[in-house]
Amino acid sequence: MHMFSPESWYWLYDIPHFRLSLLFIGTFVGFYWAGSILLRPILRQFVKSTAGSNDIVGYVLSCFCVFYGLLLGLIAVTAYQNVAEAGANVTREAASLSALYEDVSRYPEPHRQNLRWLLRDYTRYVIKYAWPLQQRGIIPEEGTIRAAAFYDKLLDFEPQTPAEQILHAEVLRQLNEFLEARQMRLLSVKSSLPSSMWYVMILGAILNIAICWLFDMRFITQLLLGGILAAYLGTMMHLIFDMNQPFRGDVSISAEPFEVLYKRMEDE
Repeated sequence: MHMFSPESWYWLYDIPHFRLSLLFIGTFVGFYWAGSILLRPILRQFVKSTAGSNDIVGYVLSCFCVFYGLLLGLIAVTAYQNVAEAGANVTREAASLSALYEDVSRYPEPHRQNLRWLLRDYTRYVIKYAWPLQQRGIIPEEGTIRAAAFYDKLLDFEPQTPAEQILHAEVLRQLNEFLEARQMRLLSVKSSLPSSMWYVMILGAILNIAICWLFDMRFITQLLLGGILAAYLGTMMHLIFDMNQPFRGDVSISAEPFEVLYKRMEDE
């Protein structure tokens, strides 16, 4: 298992959001301060005899920050797009499910009642059981059984009139859209940033901090200014980590579209 694979970091999502943010910030600031005490005297030996070393280090840090800042920005956008796409799939699935429910409500009895009940059961399963599994990074499987039961029951209906034939064809088309959106939702449960991106981000943060150790300034000033930079790096890392899993963290997708639909089903 890779160090930065999603499974190896799932336990962090169980920490409350504010505490997790403090943990990221504290880790980066603590690393910077520890390095300032232990590693800075060693690294300073390489530049202390160079005239205008602070100017040189400042120029290198500026160039490095430009490239690293662009990298973090692009990765943050990529992570947010993954969450947004997963959210769009959830909304699309709920919308298709709602359309299916409305269409089968026009079927004659007893097909109407049976099909509506199966759709209500599927919606309840998604809210009560599938969503908690997704929030643990597990792809729920029992929904497939419920979707297959609905499909089998739907095929039992034989249209008797041209109007019923048109309605049945529309329901089958809507069912395909629903199954497609459902499959996309399931696939997004495991979607996350590649491990290579995490390696590059962590390495970039370490190099960024190491360059700051090369500055010649008062020790207290070094701790203060470098600590501010390290704190912001920790905040950015926490933001990207929070968006890494579409169904986990503070920036995650809720089951609200299904909850709204289920409430309407229950009210009818």
